[in-house]
Amino acid sequence: MNTVTDDWRRPGPTPEQRRLDVYAGLATAALALVSLTLARSAGAFMLGPPPSVPEQVFWTVAVTLPVIWRRRFPATTTLVVSVAFIAAQARSAPETQLAQWALFAAIYSLGAWGPDRRLARRLRIGVIATMFVWLGVAYALAIDDIPPDAFDRAVGPVPPLLASIVGGVLVNGIFFGFAYLFGETAWLAARRQHEVQAQAEELRRSQAEVREHAVVGERVRIARELHDVVAHHVSVMGVQASAARRVLDKDPAKARTALGAIEETARTAVDELRRMLGVLRARDDDADRADQPGPAAIDRVTAVVDRAREAGLRATLGVYGDRAPLPESVSQAVYRVVQEAVTNTLKHAAGATALDVRIRYLAHEVEVDVTDDGRATRPANADGLGLVGMRERVATHGGALEVGPRAGGGWRVRARFPLPVTAGRPA
Repeated sequence: MNTVTDDWRRPGPTPEQRRLDVYAGLATAALALVSLTLARSAGAFMLGPPPSVPEQVFWTVAVTLPVIWRRRFPATTTLVVSVAFIAAQARSAPETQLAQWALFAAIYSLGAWGPDRRLARRLRIGVIATMFVWLGVAYALAIDDIPPDAFDRAVGPVPPLLASIVGGVLVNGIFFGFAYLFGETAWLAARRQHEVQAQAEELRRSQAEVREHAVVGERVRIARELHDVVAHHVSVMGVQASAARRVLDKDPAKARTALGAIEETARTAVDELRRMLGVLRARDDDADRADQPGPAAIDRVTAVVDRAREAGLRATLGVYGDRAPLPESVSQAVYRVVQEAVTNTLKHAAGATALDVRIRYLAHEVEVDVTDDGRATRPANADGLGLVGMRERVATHGGALEVGPRAGGGWRVRARFPLPVTAGRPA
């Protein structure tokens, strides 16, 4: 999966981040002016005699204020801050503390936000190298101004002048090293976050495709079963029509009975055909053929319960109400729901010992209720393939499905299928 390449560029800052940079830059410039005032008040002119006060203010603001653009224009900000920093030191501007942190922020931001990684790397190395060159020039210019008694208290084994130079180089090395490494780390963290988000998005798309294929496969299986049901009804109609034709002249009463059966069978076939077309209307893809339980599918629920007993469960099957003739498609749907519910109990219900399957024939619908006393080994997945299949079958017949934990423990699957008036009991 090629989600991120070496050419990846970090997206620019958000409007909120830009606003924060403006506030941070203004605050840094304001604090730098306070630091300048304190340095002048304390007479801390470490770099030599300072320039005029307006020029001191100018260099202080010139070094710190560009921080407001540090994420929006990181390369330009780094160049401006670096040039202003060296110029301010060359002019002996007394404010150095906030100026150093502005330089650190600029180099860090170039590493963290620079869109062109090659340019960002070269520019940072160039700026850091220039700073060390300037440090060497500053040391060279300051040697002649060192008073004779500057190192009278030196007691270490290293020559004092060398110790001062090496100490300054080490401090600056750590300063610029951290600015470089922190910026690089921030960019790598942003890249990894983008990579994780891209992988998560691809995973979501993959899961959506799996769910779609599962729905399509289930719809095709349902359509095939309904096709067999319609074919069966049409065959029956042909046999009944042939019988009616043979007795039409000899026994009109039998012919009328046969014609009535043809009418009823035709209505049932049309109803099943509408269901089949409704399923196929969603999509007409190929799917693997599943075993088809046959027209009397609801009678095979007993075999499913027997298999649960063989697996070690105390399984019971109860049929309640006056049994009414079901359309073959409804019979198959009931069988599939029971089959999937029992399979889920065997696979996912930890500690389950009992299974109860109940089929209720109500006035205008048939209800199947499957419960167990186990506990789920993982959270219920509403997009699981088994639940997708049950939902599709129930929805095809305009029914209702309830799946979830029971109040007293265990799990319940309950489905209701509305029946045609001729299939249900009289109200």
